[in-house]
Amino acid sequence: MAYLSITANYTKQWKLWWQDPEDVELYQFLGKDNVLFHSIIFPSVAIGTKENWTMLHHLSATEYLNYENGKFSKSRGIGVFGNNAKETGVAPDVWRYYLLKNRPETGDTQFEWRSFIDSNNSELLAKLGNFVNRVIKLVNSPKAYSGIIPDSFSAAKLPKSFDNHLNEITDLLKQYLAEMEDVHLRNGVLIAMRIAEAGNGLIQAHRLDNNLIASEPDLAAAVVGTVLNLIYLCSAIFEPYLPATNKSILKQLNAPFLLIPSEKEIVDGWRPTYLKAGHRIGKAEYLFARIDEKKGDEWRDHFGGSQEERKKKEAEAAAIAAKKAALKAKKKEKRKATGVEATAKGAENGLLPDLEQTPEMNGEDGPVDEVADGVKQVTIPTS
Repeated sequence: MAYLSITANYTKQWKLWWQDPEDVELYQFLGKDNVLFHSIIFPSVAIGTKENWTMLHHLSATEYLNYENGKFSKSRGIGVFGNNAKETGVAPDVWRYYLLKNRPETGDTQFEWRSFIDSNNSELLAKLGNFVNRVIKLVNSPKAYSGIIPDSFSAAKLPKSFDNHLNEITDLLKQYLAEMEDVHLRNGVLIAMRIAEAGNGLIQAHRLDNNLIASEPDLAAAVVGTVLNLIYLCSAIFEPYLPATNKSILKQLNAPFLLIPSEKEIVDGWRPTYLKAGHRIGKAEYLFARIDEKKGDEWRDHFGGSQEERKKKEAEAAAIAAKKAALKAKKKEKRKATGVEATAKGAENGLLPDLEQTPEMNGEDGPVDEVADGVKQVTIPTS
């Protein structure tokens, strides 16, 4: 059976996975057209060998993901695929978030460029990214805490005004654990984002800023310590979806990898007990970047035609770039020739050449420095 042999090629300890039904639970993720094989044929073959194989525990099958009210078609060049996603320059975690929050678990779903960009700008950037960035920056400010959780913070002595917020986080965390246990990945990531929103809500309810730090230092310390711990929790619950984001948050918090808490650990409610007073956090860095909404039309047009049309557009773009490069090189040669002529005439008259009249092309106006697919590419200034 291919699945077993692939694992055996990967590790000599493959039997720890495939022949240990007492300790291993086998989860499988696939499209609905493969359900018959994985639910009946594959298990039947395993049973037929009469060996002690790890059998299927949970099968998670999906419906179809469609593209802009149509169907994906690689042969016709319709839709965006793995290599195309890389071409856009959008970070992998943004793709992971959008595709998982639109995972077709109970029915067909749509990939739309407008909603893809909105998921990044209005959710990842505005909710999770803003929550993390504003807190890390504030704590690092010399006017606030210079990167150290204040000594007056104690998870055991939180204000009464925190109760509703902590209860909300606990309820959401319990929902998250239940959804993940049932392999409802789409609901899981949506609830994770609601937990991040709860952190923003706690900040807004207590008006955390430099004024609060100055006027009510104990309350400000309680807010800061609690939301830093909540950011730490977010690193854990988002890790299955956004691994790169998880690493960045851990770096900013200067904290080790955190496991998702179990139901037993939050039976009495979630409390901000991970990071203690005196802990020094790391520096702030942006988790996400805004995507220009105009890119949606550009990508829709680029990924909506046939392979032939796409190659034609790429060839046309390369030809234009090559033409501009040739024109630029011609102008450069002309300037050089003019400079040589002027130098010769100046020498005849006993004059030195004006160096500024024969500039060298450096930096953003520099020479062609890359060759791709036999076509010279010019460096395009970004400002």
